[in-house]
Amino acid sequence: MTSLNQQISQSAALIREQACGLKPRLAVILGSGLGAVADLLTETASIPYTSLPGFPQPTIEGHEGSFKIGTVNNVPVYYLKGRVHLYEGVGVDALKVMIRTLKTLDVETVIITNAAGGLHEALEPGSLMAISDHINLTGLNPLTGPNDDDWGTRFPSQEGAWNDGLRTLLIKGAAAQGVTLHQGVYCMHLGPTFETPAEIRMVKTIGGDAVGMSTIPENILARHCGMECVGLAAIVNRAAGMGFEKPSHEQTLIGARLAENNMAAALGAFISAYNIEAASQAA
Repeated sequence: MTSLNQQISQSAALIREQACGLKPRLAVILGSGLGAVADLLTETASIPYTSLPGFPQPTIEGHEGSFKIGTVNNVPVYYLKGRVHLYEGVGVDALKVMIRTLKTLDVETVIITNAAGGLHEALEPGSLMAISDHINLTGLNPLTGPNDDDWGTRFPSQEGAWNDGLRTLLIKGAAAQGVTLHQGVYCMHLGPTFETPAEIRMVKTIGGDAVGMSTIPENILARHCGMECVGLAAIVNRAAGMGFEKPSHEQTLIGARLAENNMAAALGAFISAYNIEAASQAA
């Protein structure tokens, strides 16, 4: 067993010990400043990332760095409160441990949230966008290097990276709560600099709808090992060259507060619907 897989096994064992018998099939990765989404969870246990071998250690304000276990609307769920970004210099091993630990825990679907800049007038600060597809503009892929065949194939397909059926379930659940979800293509730049106006014009030309500095590495790793993904972006600012203010992290946190209640309503409805649908399929 490689050292990486040992860390995954150890982290999964520590989480199981504190789960009080809960066996979530859903996990939620929380983006910047989405406190109302975090508040959905009725918490059973909280484990600092520092206590989980190999887990990433966030350094950015708004990313707590704790693995939470509990229920949302009586549905067992794992929360990963705090992510790391490649621009923090952590490398991809910590991301592999985080995502593959979820697979080891028998998670079937990962809900990945983020804060993003909107590229269209309809995507104003405070609005929400369900991710229909993505474009990786970082030049980096977390699967670069030797492939571990125990987790997935050397050349995984990214068609269906964001599950269409689950996205439909998310949109319907949000609508039932009176929340409008836009759909669009998420584009990732490496960061930590925000994009230039010229880069934003390029992203619009190639079909992007929102931009950010996260999400795609987690998606690639989750899909590689067979988990489904649902993506939901909180639009927190107008992208460079489109708004009245220059993008900043402070603006990101302010924009997240505008979106967090609607995101919480949408995700709460989705989690309940996911559980009902899974129960009906098992019957």
